[in-house]
Amino acid sequence: MTARSKVVLPFLFVLAVAGLAVAEEVPASKTVAEEPGDYRQDEYRAPVPATLAGATVVSTEEAHRLWASGEAEFIDVLPRPPKPKDLPEGTIWKEKPRISVKGALWLPNTGYGKLADVTLDYFRKGLEKASGGDKEHPLLFFCLPDCWMSWNAARRALELGYGKVYWYPDGSDGWAAAGYPSEQLTPEPGGS
Repeated sequence: MTARSKVVLPFLFVLAVAGLAVAEEVPASKTVAEEPGDYRQDEYRAPVPATLAGATVVSTEEAHRLWASGEAEFIDVLPRPPKPKDLPEGTIWKEKPRISVKGALWLPNTGYGKLADVTLDYFRKGLEKASGGDKEHPLLFFCLPDCWMSWNAARRALELGYGKVYWYPDGSDGWAAAGYPSEQLTPEPGGS
């Protein structure tokens, strides 16, 4: 072993250990899942893919541009929490308010992997309302970061024949963090 290799080998070892330490510091939420071949059926709050075949994935800035121009209708698919079962009689239950993108249409519970017929019908009617019946009208789907609900809903819109589908993976949290206009939404009537 030469004198130079005696210096270089420990240096390379230190770099390798430092590299492992840096790799371990990357948050799990930055890990991106691969795009599945079908709808996500469980563990809806998990890392999402960077893509959605047939849709355009947008950043917060791109979503804001679409919102400001009025080019796309925004559709929030965050599930609506059910009233807890077995509440003592007389208990007042107040649903947590949904603060979201100003002017968005909230179609709760439409991002699950499988939808009951009544929920699918509600989704179809919501998309028709948002698009004005024009399947080429741009629609942007969102929920929360690391939430498969919006990915599923955007994919479902594509399968229903909508041609200009946007998916915004950072969702309402990314929107609020950027300081863009938000408001409390109420669910579109007729849903579950």
